[in-house]
Amino acid sequence: MADFTSGFWSIYITVLTVLGIAGCALLLWSQSTVKIDIPENGEAETTGHVWDEGLSELNNPMPRWWMWLFYITIVFGVIYLALYPGLGTYAGKLGWTSHNEYEAEIKLADAEYGPLFEKFEKTDLKVLAADPQAHAIGERLFLTYCSQCHGSDARGNKGYPNLTDKDWLHGGEPSVIEATLLKGRNGVMPPMAAAVGSAKDVENVAHYVRSLSGSNADPIKAAFGKEKFAACAACHGADGKGNQAIGAPNLSDKTWLYGGSIATITETINGGRNNVMPAFQEFLGDAKVHLLAAYVWGMSNAAAESK
Repeated sequence: MADFTSGFWSIYITVLTVLGIAGCALLLWSQSTVKIDIPENGEAETTGHVWDEGLSELNNPMPRWWMWLFYITIVFGVIYLALYPGLGTYAGKLGWTSHNEYEAEIKLADAEYGPLFEKFEKTDLKVLAADPQAHAIGERLFLTYCSQCHGSDARGNKGYPNLTDKDWLHGGEPSVIEATLLKGRNGVMPPMAAAVGSAKDVENVAHYVRSLSGSNADPIKAAFGKEKFAACAACHGADGKGNQAIGAPNLSDKTWLYGGSIATITETINGGRNNVMPAFQEFLGDAKVHLLAAYVWGMSNAAAESK
């Protein structure tokens, strides 16, 4: 990326912009000075281009109003580039930047909605989840910042957790959800093929893992894989029920982040997984994260109550 932030690119963009504007002006000027001689017979001169055996292109000058319209456009472009950024790193006489515009909008929003967010921040998260106004704000925050990964219905996708069920890698308590949103998470499943053994051993462990949740698996391969699963027990536990303290998934249920087929489990054992949940504390602030956490907690608990 260093090549794209050097001073060369600023000069490159500036030169291209100036040449482009100057070229347009020169082209218009050259065309405005062309004079068309009308033949004595009164017939209009053509360019020599003929289509469909009789459709000729006339060599008429461009309308003056059209020419002046483009001249005005060029003048406008020059004035704009003098006042606003557009020529490489030149900031413009007015000093306008999109960053300053964004900061001004944020300050205006904070002044208008700050007291409301402050009130919600002091409210217990479970109580907040039942508040219709807080729910509506939390929903908008979720759709804006979270739906790209977890889906607009929060049911997730391959590699992205379903937030409407009761299956949580780190626990589903309100404080834990809020901590996840504030600080983020980095879930790492290291490649375990070398620790498990041969390719056959990896396949046997995959069958054993499927058998833990009662899924279809080869009982003989699963029996051989049980012994080799000891390499995985440090994180997932001897019974495969996982460890929320380190975010190790429960392998004894039928909730799979990447899918529960033999091929997918084998792929996970061989290559590992690395998932990142970004931190939102600095970007959104504690108050908005508190609302968002209440909305997420409310979705999973509302889903559980409706069953």
